[in-house]
Amino acid sequence: MPQEPATQTTAETAEADLTAEGLKPDDGRYSAFAPLRQPIFRAVWIASLASNFGGLVQMVGAAWLMTSLSNSPDMVALVQASTALPVMLFSLAAGAIADNYDRRRILLTAQGFMFTVSIMLAVFAWYGLLSPWLLLTFTFLLGCGNALNNPAWQSSVGDMVPRPEVPAAVTLNSVAFNIARSVGPAIGGAIVAAFGAVAAFIVNAFSYIGLLVVLARWQPPRVERVLPRETFLIAMSAGLRYVAMSPNIRAVILRAFLFGFGGIVGLALMPLVARDLVRGGPLTYGILLGAFGAGAVAGAFVSARLRRRFSTETLVRLTFLAYAAAALVVGLSPTIWLTMPALAVGGACWVLALSTFNSTVQLSAPRWVVGRALALYQMAAFGGMAAGSWAWGWVTLHSGPAGGLTAAAVALVFGAAAGLRYQLPPLEALNLDPLGRWRKPEVAVDIEPRSGPVFVTIEWRIRQEDVVEFLKAMEERRRIRRRDGARHWSLLRDLTDAELWIERYDSPTWVEYVRQAQRVTQADAEIGDRVRDLHIGPEPPVVHRMVERQTGALPRELLRATRQAQALP
Repeated sequence: MPQEPATQTTAETAEADLTAEGLKPDDGRYSAFAPLRQPIFRAVWIASLASNFGGLVQMVGAAWLMTSLSNSPDMVALVQASTALPVMLFSLAAGAIADNYDRRRILLTAQGFMFTVSIMLAVFAWYGLLSPWLLLTFTFLLGCGNALNNPAWQSSVGDMVPRPEVPAAVTLNSVAFNIARSVGPAIGGAIVAAFGAVAAFIVNAFSYIGLLVVLARWQPPRVERVLPRETFLIAMSAGLRYVAMSPNIRAVILRAFLFGFGGIVGLALMPLVARDLVRGGPLTYGILLGAFGAGAVAGAFVSARLRRRFSTETLVRLTFLAYAAAALVVGLSPTIWLTMPALAVGGACWVLALSTFNSTVQLSAPRWVVGRALALYQMAAFGGMAAGSWAWGWVTLHSGPAGGLTAAAVALVFGAAAGLRYQLPPLEALNLDPLGRWRKPEVAVDIEPRSGPVFVTIEWRIRQEDVVEFLKAMEERRRIRRRDGARHWSLLRDLTDAELWIERYDSPTWVEYVRQAQRVTQADAEIGDRVRDLHIGPEPPVVHRMVERQTGALPRELLRATRQAQALP
């Protein structure tokens, strides 16, 4: 089968232009605002900022409306839960969709779906047809649209900006959300107070229009697909397998869970901090929420400078420890003037940590699986936040808000210590483009895409003095093979020829073998080159590709030939 054409994306072209100008990823001119030089990213960023405002205004309207529809605190709390739950349930499936279909179309579908649901919600509210459970149904549907949107949106960042600018772009996306979070709830409250919840729903519906227009006008270069799409379940299992066999991404997912678990305390307990610790009311709560959001924006502005000064692991450990200190200060502070700067520090740590996690995942996964990798990261982070919200709520119930904040601080210190065992990789733009060395072999037997299983053996000749180095290299090669889809990998040594080693693995079908072979990236080439350098002999390694045939029945080609012969006059 032919190789995929080497089509450059807009981001890759821009990266080449910047390289030609002498810019490097660690150059000071790669500032926090560098991605805004890309017209499509700038347009999408502005439109998503407006959409974030609308979403937060809608949440205020929904929560307030629920208080008039039901007296149960549980129903009010379920408004938030109904929006977040779909992200936990459907992120991996949405990631598989994002990796197998056109991301622009997925974004248009998700945004159009949420636009339609928002209009329906406004209409039902206008005519007074909403019940508590119907309101939750609408917010759940909006959450489903968001779950479909997120992996495609996050993974499309790499299609809009050069890879070295991905961390800054991710941070700017966080800035957009936190700007909205800083003032969105207050604006939403004013709209609800003046015009009612219906007005909030209408504002949210209109907020989607700008993003829909920008996405409709975006024309990213199309990459010709030469292999059939993976089936839905196979695509999800491939994403799970890739992450499971990628130590760097596994470390990010674990640390993201730990940070979400401890870091959510600032948002989860903020209403109680405002009411019980600093003795304030709703206005105080809004001020504290604004301080957290303002800190997040400030953290985003200094993120590029901090990433140039500290390694990824050092920066993340500092955010864990600084957030722990901020949580302790909030728990002990009796005044808003001390609580506000502490929450601002927490907000800065929140953006620095989560944007670093997101960027590391994007730069550690090739384009064919980046949506699923981001989805699994998102599931871990949201799972940690959900577990932390429950845990710190339970601790607070028995020990008060100060006890909950102190316990979360201890958990954050533990998350920093986990870096001693599970360190994050350097935040660098690896070359994860396909290696492109594999070529379709000449075959003497008729074979179809679904034929299989396909068995591959590679014969290596290795000197005795190179065996230890060979085994080390083959251990990494085993991980890469299995990560990309190979099954039952094994390494055999001939008993009669000490120099002969045989690498063996299989794929379920011919098309899956081709898919696995084409997933090897430029960054993986080092391991293959190391193994080939250890091979001795005048000839390259001998490769055999074989398809399994059953002995209990006539082979299909033989049966076909027999029928054709019988049909001759």
